[in-house]
This record gives sequence, C-alpha cells and structure tokens, in this order.
Amino acid sequence: MKSLVTGGAGFIGAHVVNELINMGHEVVVLDDLSGGYKDNVNTSASFIEGSITNKVLIDEIFESHNIDYVYHLAAYAAEGLSHFIRKFNYENNLIGSINLVNASIKHKVKCFVFTSSIAVYGAGQLPMREDMVPLPEDPYGIAKLAIEQDLKAAKEIFDLDYIIFRPHNVYGEYQNIADRYRNVLGIFMNQILQDKSLTIFGDGEQTRAFSYIGDVAPYIAKSVDLKNAYGETINIGADKQFTVNELADTIMNVMNREVKKNYLPARNEVMHAHSDHNKAKAIFGIENYTSLSKGIEKMAKWVEEHGARETPKFENIEITEKLPSVWLEN
Repeated sequence: MKSLVTGGAGFIGAHVVNELINMGHEVVVLDDLSGGYKDNVNTSASFIEGSITNKVLIDEIFESHNIDYVYHLAAYAAEGLSHFIRKFNYENNLIGSINLVNASIKHKVKCFVFTSSIAVYGAGQLPMREDMVPLPEDPYGIAKLAIEQDLKAAKEIFDLDYIIFRPHNVYGEYQNIADRYRNVLGIFMNQILQDKSLTIFGDGEQTRAFSYIGDVAPYIAKSVDLKNAYGETINIGADKQFTVNELADTIMNVMNREVKKNYLPARNEVMHAHSDHNKAKAIFGIENYTSLSKGIEKMAKWVEEHGARETPKFENIEITEKLPSVWLEN
C-alpha cells in the first residue's frame, strides 16, 4: 500500500508516518516545514517539501505516485489566532484541502483520512458527541467543518471513501514547542526550560482532556484497514479533564522546576471542552489511555533532550484589533 501523508513532518503527522511504515505501507510525505521539522520524518519515507496550496505540485504527486490512501494532517492549527488571520486560514486549511480532495477523486484513492478537530463543535455542547450539530466559533473550526462536509458530498457524487477524526489537545514527542500561538504543553515546557513565567489566559480554570499522541496516532493510521470506520466521524483522545492550572502544576512537578504563573486577560475561547469517545472505543477496542503525568514524562524527556527553541512571530497578522498583547511581543 502507498500512502500520502500531508503534514508528515509535523507533530501528529510524523507519528502517523511511523505507524504506517510499521504497518508495511510505502509512505510519501508532503510538508512545507512551516510548523514541522524534516528531522521528524522517518527516513524510510519519501519526503517532498511543498504546500498543499500548490495545486500543480499536488497534481504532480498524484501523477507520479500510485497513491492508495491519503492521510491529510497538514493545517495551520492555531485556533485562537485564526480570528486574526482569516484569509491565511481559509487559503491553507480549506482551499489547500480541496486541492487534495480533487486529486483523490481523479486518481481513485481508496480512502481519504482527514484529521478535523473538536473545534467544529463550538461551546456549550458537553460532552461533545459526533451526532451533535456542529457550531464552530472560530475560522479554524469553520474551515475544518467545511472540509468534513465536502468529503461527504464527494462520497455521495464520486464515491470517495473517507474517515474523519476529531482529535483534541494532543501532546507528545515531536510537538513544535517553538509555536507561541498553539500547543499549551509545548509552550509551558519551552518557557520552563528558559526559566520564564508560564503565560495563562484568564484564570486558568479552562478545562481540556489532554491527549497523549500514543493514544491517537495508531488509530488514525490503522483506520483504513477497518471497514466499519469508513464513512464515520470519530472523536479521538483522552476522557479525563484537567484545568490549565492543574496542567501547569503537573508539568512543573514532572520537570522538577518551578516558575511563576503569569495570568493574562482572558481571550475568546471555549471555556470547557471534552468529548465522548464511545464510537472510537467500539471501532478500535480502546480500553486504556496514557495518564497525564506519564504522557508528560515522555514528552518532557524528549523536550529536554532537544532543548528550548526560539518562538518566532507570525509575520502576516491580518487583523490586530483585539489581538492578545503577548502575541505582539518580540
């Protein structure tokens, strides 16, 4: 089997690539390295540097490779920032995805696996279940939902099989700790390594079910072998919820370092978010999840081996009104 993994140099994508290679797939990775690192890519995979927004490149890849499965993980997944980079968000996360869907239809791909997000649910729907009506509250979630709907239309008209995953708050090895706009665990660990205060929006009582990558990537990879997963939308991730304050304390405890917490004005975000995973448990037979402390231990070991990273600013902010001031700092 030959699989194309977009975003395969990024965090979740690199883990999915490893799983696929272990399953015996021949893997082609497409990544523009905007949020990932070439060092993350398994040396057994073929690597192509480029963007999903490049339609000519996408068409060339599908013409040159007999792709059986597409695993689409490439996205700029800064949910909070998406309010301020709307054009960039839709060009990269929506139009780029449609380039892949079109090519998959033309070349008779066997299944298109898409990583969406629980951002499609919006606020106030707890626990988030796949049968709920999505009400996304930010451009990132809107783009993800649009792709979900497009895949369903492509199945209806062109019989393109698909599987949609809605992961949430995933963390672990390979995560880009240099990104100041997303991945709270990576942000905290990077700040701790530099003996900086932990930046927390609001009072830190937001709750999330933080999900270790080892409880997510294997199921995304193996889904194409399970026919009962085809045509399904599946929440994937951990069940237990923690506040951001509890997360900060756990990370400092695991890393055996203590820094101050810097509480900033609250930003526009969903206060509480956790999902129902009964469908994933039924399809994949999931019984256990990695505990938060154990997952943080694994990630912290990797982070400390690689060291702190400079956090570059996003250079093309489209709207600065109401942009959190911490995102404007050098």
